[in-house]
Amino acid sequence: MTALRIDALPFPLERFGPEGGWTYEDGALTGTAGPKQDRFVPPGGDALEPASDAPRLLGAAPEGDFQLIARVKVGFAAAFDAGVLYLHVGEREWAKLCLELSPERPTVCTVVTRGQSDDVNSAEVEGDSCWLRISRTGGAFAFHASADGERWTFVRVFTLGTEEERAAARVGFLVQSPTGEGCTASFDRISFRPTAPGDLRDGS
Repeated sequence: MTALRIDALPFPLERFGPEGGWTYEDGALTGTAGPKQDRFVPPGGDALEPASDAPRLLGAAPEGDFQLIARVKVGFAAAFDAGVLYLHVGEREWAKLCLELSPERPTVCTVVTRGQSDDVNSAEVEGDSCWLRISRTGGAFAFHASADGERWTFVRVFTLGTEEERAAARVGFLVQSPTGEGCTASFDRISFRPTAPGDLRDGS
């Protein structure tokens, strides 16, 4: 399937998982998850079982530090519907930064999967949109959220995989609807910076 190119990104995006009907028009990327689609490995479950899956659009990030930024807007209909910035390091080494209905209020949530997934709620959000940012800073990755794309709130810092796997990380976008009949999310104001934030905790 033909890769999708976005003006602001220095790498093409490839489709993974179920069909997401991805489109890119007027600076906005839009995708749709089908019923009961999610990417999650329940903690305490069988780590050998395959992960559930959801539509993903991913590209290979250039070497070194970076920031992937987008404003995410979600058509919330059911609990845990979400638009996601997604980081893929290995088949069982990946992470999600979500704007999610969790379960009744829009919330910034994170999942880091190392064989099995964890699940952490951060701050509630007013409305159906929020800015999200994934960064690579040295051997670590960081998640931030923002109401305006200017001042950023620290959400999480972590590492995944081996040094070689981290260097080959793929980043991009995911849409999920774990309990519902489907969900559409859009991502606009997309940007990519070949640097890490100056300080993870000072709002920059």
